[in-house]
Amino acid sequence: MYAVAGRVKDEDIALVRDRTSIADVIGETVTLRSAGGGNLKGLCPFHDEKSPSFNVAPARGVYYCFGCGQGGDAIKFLMDAEHLSFIESVERLASKAGIQLRYDTDGAAPAGPRPQAGQRQRLIAAHASAVEFYRDQLGSPGARKAREFLAERGFGRDSAEKYGCGFAPDSWDALSKHLRLQGFTADELITAGLSKTARSGSLIDRFRRRLLWPIRDLSGDVIGFGARKLFDDDDGPKYLNTPETPIYKKSHVLYGIDHAKREIAKRGRAVIVEGYTDVMACHEAGEPTAVATCGTAFGIDHIGVLRRLLMDSDSFTGEIIYTFDGDAAGQKAALRAFEEDQRFVGRTFIAVSPDNMDPCELRLARGDLAVRDMIAGREPLVDFALRHTISRFDLDTVEGRVEAMRRAAPLVAKIKDREKRPEYARKLAGDLGMDLEPVQRAVNNALRGDAAAEQQAAPRPAAHSPQRLVERDALKLALQEPVLAGPMFDVVGPDNYGDPVLRAVREAIEAAGGAGSAVSGVVWIEKVRNACTDLAGQVAVGELSVEPLLIDGVPDPHYVQVTLAKLQLPRVTQVIRDRKSKLQRLNPVTSKDQYLALAGELFSLEQQARALREQAAGGM
Repeated sequence: MYAVAGRVKDEDIALVRDRTSIADVIGETVTLRSAGGGNLKGLCPFHDEKSPSFNVAPARGVYYCFGCGQGGDAIKFLMDAEHLSFIESVERLASKAGIQLRYDTDGAAPAGPRPQAGQRQRLIAAHASAVEFYRDQLGSPGARKAREFLAERGFGRDSAEKYGCGFAPDSWDALSKHLRLQGFTADELITAGLSKTARSGSLIDRFRRRLLWPIRDLSGDVIGFGARKLFDDDDGPKYLNTPETPIYKKSHVLYGIDHAKREIAKRGRAVIVEGYTDVMACHEAGEPTAVATCGTAFGIDHIGVLRRLLMDSDSFTGEIIYTFDGDAAGQKAALRAFEEDQRFVGRTFIAVSPDNMDPCELRLARGDLAVRDMIAGREPLVDFALRHTISRFDLDTVEGRVEAMRRAAPLVAKIKDREKRPEYARKLAGDLGMDLEPVQRAVNNALRGDAAAEQQAAPRPAAHSPQRLVERDALKLALQEPVLAGPMFDVVGPDNYGDPVLRAVREAIEAAGGAGSAVSGVVWIEKVRNACTDLAGQVAVGELSVEPLLIDGVPDPHYVQVTLAKLQLPRVTQVIRDRKSKLQRLNPVTSKDQYLALAGELFSLEQQARALREQAAGGM
């Protein structure tokens, strides 16, 4: 079915890069906003940050994070964000762009129509086929119980189709046989979590006699399933999910994120519910920002997914609304959410359904409006956490009030909106029946402890010197505007760069053929990156390819001339100092020829320095 894998032709890779919109690719994972100058920015998907430092330059097809140093083109982004190989990333982008890739072979095997796809693509393809199989089975006579389950919860055929619901038939190997006939191997099906090996050694289905929900990633690819028990004689757990696989990591997955991502970004809020039917109920009730975890507690990695969609930052006031049952387990989950919430800068709330009903039950009992009202009646999570914390102590005693203050004060200190802290301290004092002064002192002590820890964990980097800024700007011109800067840039050699990393980038530009030989775009930037033998230099290439120039507006030849003059002037000045020092040590009588030659060189250098100063003064 597939030929031996070969190497994608270089011209096809270049075509993929040229036809791919990096903003669209990254925009499926990261909420991007304008950063000026045609660039975009958002929260980095590769590390946890409060303020956006992840920059995308659509015109050049590259991205770079000034926080963690990750950078590259659309191919590199998919490799890092979705753990794809280079060939898998190229194939995915080529498929979206409608490009038929061609492959080189090493001559050891005959060429075929295409090589075997990467593992991720095979696993995704297997899941896509499984979705169709399970959907078809939902209409079969044996799936009556599954259809009744959905109907009893207010979901008809249209809803089932919208969310891709399916049914695993009463068969040990129906899906496995179906997928094997489509060319998938037993190893692939086991790796995908769709099949498993029976004690007898035969291949059997992982899910049997269950209602299924496909679980999708941010890009919309199905990566796993959630399966609900329907029959009393099924001795398995109530819910059974796909096991951990190369493409399914439950700590990173949120059910419904593919439906909700655009509304989350648009409305600036996300609603966290506990089950698949709760997500469906919220969406059908007019709250399309609902998502749920898949067989695990809501945790740090889930927060990272939502923060990037919410564009959460120090100046952003996005909302996270948790919905929990009002029982003890629900309260415990809410308090755990408050602790994790400190990674959010946006406002966080809790919505408790009346009579401890979940959103699906509430919709059935009282209609769509009741679900929206529950969410609209949300309470700030900090209020809930404070009330729950002090409720555990006897406030009629001095010991109880003091201990409650000690436990609650750190919660007030963690409130991200500084202007609200004094008011919450005052509220806490009133709830405890204490004077404000000791409560405020306890909050301040907690604040000082947090600030010291934060300062120790995140030292500020030193600022760039003025000359380093000029060196960086010269390289930015060569990377971002090679057609404009190339002829002038190429004649100014690497010796003018005092920073060894920046010098390595300059040498890589020369090794790549020089800026004068380039055409602006991602292919040129990747060529320079590949030519750079210094690892720090490779990172710098990504950084410099998106960093704004030190000019407002569009650069012109005059700006290039001024920048390169400023770049050269320090080195020429230093050479003049060295030559003057050497000249003073020479005897003009005994070393006449050497003296005259050095004096002539010094005269030329001073003329050059004068010209550079005049050029440098004519700009910025």
